Amino acid sequence: MKQDGRHTPNLWPVWLVAPAALLLVGAAAYGLYHGAESLLARESTGKPAKVQDVISTTVTTLTLIGAVLAALYAYRKQLLDEGTSHRADATQLTERYAKAAEQLGHDQAAVRLAGVYAMARLADDWPEQRQVCIDVLCAYLRMPYSTDPAQPGFRHGEREVRLTIIRIIHDHLQDPATSTTWCGLNLDFTGATFDGGDFSGSVFSGGQVSFNGSVFSDGRVSFNGSVFSGGRVDFSGSVFSGSQVSFSGSEYSGGRVSFSRSTFSGGRVDLSVSAFSGGQVSFSRSTFSGGEISFSGSEQSGGRVSFSGSEYSGGQVDFSRSTFSGGQTYFSSSAFSDGRVDFSGSVFSGSQVSFSGSEYSGGRVSFSGSTFSGGEADFSFTTFSGGEADFSFTTFSGGQIYFSRSTFSGGQVDFSRSTFSGGRSYFSSSVFSGGRVSFSSSEYSGGRVSFSGSVFSGGEADFSFMTFSGGQVDFNGSEYSDGHVSFSRSTFSDGQVDFSFSTHFGGRVDFSFAAHFGGQVDFSFSEFSGSEVSFSRSAFSGSQVSFAGSSYTGGQVDFNGSAFSGGEVSFSRSAFSGGQVSFDRSAFSGSQVNFTDSTYTTGVVSFRHSRVQTSALVHWGPFPAIVPAPQP
Repeated sequence: MKQDGRHTPNLWPVWLVAPAALLLVGAAAYGLYHGAESLLARESTGKPAKVQDVISTTVTTLTLIGAVLAALYAYRKQLLDEGTSHRADATQLTERYAKAAEQLGHDQAAVRLAGVYAMARLADDWPEQRQVCIDVLCAYLRMPYSTDPAQPGFRHGEREVRLTIIRIIHDHLQDPATSTTWCGLNLDFTGATFDGGDFSGSVFSGGQVSFNGSVFSDGRVSFNGSVFSGGRVDFSGSVFSGSQVSFSGSEYSGGRVSFSRSTFSGGRVDLSVSAFSGGQVSFSRSTFSGGEISFSGSEQSGGRVSFSGSEYSGGQVDFSRSTFSGGQTYFSSSAFSDGRVDFSGSVFSGSQVSFSGSEYSGGRVSFSGSTFSGGEADFSFTTFSGGEADFSFTTFSGGQIYFSRSTFSGGQVDFSRSTFSGGRSYFSSSVFSGGRVSFSSSEYSGGRVSFSGSVFSGGEADFSFMTFSGGQVDFNGSEYSDGHVSFSRSTFSDGQVDFSFSTHFGGRVDFSFAAHFGGQVDFSFSEFSGSEVSFSRSAFSGSQVSFAGSSYTGGQVDFNGSAFSGGEVSFSRSAFSGGQVSFDRSAFSGSQVNFTDSTYTTGVVSFRHSRVQTSALVHWGPFPAIVPAPQP
């Protein structure tokens, strides 16, 4: 074993040093004698120097030189003694190492325990070889380990030996400032089996710590309150099948912690109340088939947390009541076929959260009661073919949320009773072909919500009982070919709602009992060729509603029982060439309704039992039907 710092001083041999010293002393004496004689002669101003004075001066100088040589000799002797001591120390440390290693391989648990303590003490006493001693203890934990007495390789007392090693490692990771700290050194637990152990309060500030491929199958392992501020801690490829592993209250401010490609099939992994202010934490390509992993109450103000490419076929992942004020969290390209992922009550005020490209075929994902006041949440290119995604009672007051180009072909997506008061929400170019999407009883008072270019070809989209009091809601260029889309009993009191250039050739779109008394609702240049669109019993009392430039070639558009008492409703330049448009039993009492420049070729446009008050202004244009007589 290499013994750094434990060596004999490199000194010249005595047989060479002694003659050289005598020659140097003789030469020095001769030179000093003649030098002193010359010096004294100059000082005596012409008188010859006294021999006695010359000799006295020479002796004094030689005495000083002798003292210096004696000091040098003493120093040399000290170096020799230290070398001897160092050799003795190195021999002793090496013997201690060999003895401790031998004890670790003993059959009796008590002897192995003694070897553990001996190796730990040796690491404290031998800084130059501290990493080697740590490697030996970690290697012991990597050895095959059986907890079942009936299985081959089972050894009595082995669990206590292993827990003792973990406890010693824990004690040396508490304070990086101590002289015996193991912080910053490498710890290799690759492939080890853990059925308990305490790492709580540990400081991982450097080095590499590997739990790669480890198995947590039983017992409780605690990392509570640990600090990850540098280096790399690797749990990738680990299996969590039955134990409880807790990182509650931990801090992640730097470095990298990886759980990538891990399997969570049972037990519980707890990262609740953790703080992510920097560094990277990765669960990418992991499999969640059972058990529970919790980030409840966590705070992310920086860094990156990734679940990209993960599979959720069971179990529960809990982010409830968490705060995302910075950093990035990724669930992109994940597959949810069962289980539950919970973000309920969370606050997104500045971070970036991405579920882009994920697939929901089962299970439940909940953002119920969450607040999006800043940052970005991205669900674009997501497929909802089953299961449930719950955004009910959510508040969107800032930031951006994207569902653009997503596919809703099954399952249930719920935004009911949500509030959109700011920011932007995009569902543009999405496809609703099955399942149920609900925005029922939501409120739009600001910001922008876009469904432009979306396709409703099946399933049910429910916007009933909604309140539009501000902001902009955009269905521009949408296509309705099947299914049921309902805005029944919604209220449009302000803001802008845009359905222009929409195409309706199948299914049912329901605006019945809606109230239009403010803002702008635009259906201009829409095409009604086969679907059923109902505005029956709606109230147009103050808003601007435009169907200008629309074409009616099939299907049924129903304004039966509607009341036009204020505002402006325009059907100008519309083309009625098929289908049925009904204003039966409608009341025109104060609004301005405009049919100018419209064309009527085929189909049915009906105003039976309608009432037109004198206060109403109706521009019929070249309408061929009989206009009902004004009522007094």
